[in-house]
Amino acid sequence: MTSSIEGVDDRVMAILVTHERPPKASPMSATITHLWRGIMAFKHFPAQLIDIILLPAIFLLLFTYLFGGAFAGSPHQYLQFFLPGIAVQSVILMTVYTGTAINTDINKGVFDRFRTLPFWQPAAIAGNLVGDVLRYLIALTMTIGMGLALGFRPGGGILGVLAAVAVLIVFAFSVSWIFAAIGVVASVPERVSGTSMIVIYPLLFMSNIFVRPETMPSWMQVLVKVNPLSHAATASRTLMHGTAGFWDVMWALITSALITVVFAPLAVRLYRNKNTR
Repeated sequence: MTSSIEGVDDRVMAILVTHERPPKASPMSATITHLWRGIMAFKHFPAQLIDIILLPAIFLLLFTYLFGGAFAGSPHQYLQFFLPGIAVQSVILMTVYTGTAINTDINKGVFDRFRTLPFWQPAAIAGNLVGDVLRYLIALTMTIGMGLALGFRPGGGILGVLAAVAVLIVFAFSVSWIFAAIGVVASVPERVSGTSMIVIYPLLFMSNIFVRPETMPSWMQVLVKVNPLSHAATASRTLMHGTAGFWDVMWALITSALITVVFAPLAVRLYRNKNTR
């Protein structure tokens, strides 16, 4: 028995010695691998499509037909104002997925396994973030498609809609870095999602997504004007309706850049220095 084991060990050593080690994965290759891993989550956890497709549809129908008459005189008139704003909510609610996925890997021990492998470690975050873009595209496509079916008519045409979608994806991508950082330090995945709701929903309702700021108290109008979600909603609304000015779009892009500059290095640093023991 001992001689047979030694024979196996000799053959293994011979293979390790005579064969070249595969080259180390490049940052791009590692990111694409983690991107594919994130996409496969749709196959294994299709329930997440409920959040991506069903939740925006519920909000769109609920607010348009339940509150549209009170807010704008008729559901049709309110839909023209509301849909570009609900598009912001559709993608913002998806930004928590990266943080939840990272935290799940940490709690299940996958993170420890990744630390032993010779690849660019931030690829685990970058791949999840890029994978989120697919969620944003699905959510925006369903939201805008349903809006068109209900009677939404963008004055900016198809180019205006595509420009608004591009700006919202950039904005959501930047916000994802915030929840990526939270996902690294949170104790359990539920804490990530719970924190996101505490942060996101007050910002959503204290913005210009649902109603015009002019109808709010003066002190709340100040908060609405500095709310990052208001900048994204203004860019989306003006681009879709063909009335966008330079600063309508630039404020959303500047906000996205500032969030990314602050939270991207923070998330990567926290991830590199994470100690699960």
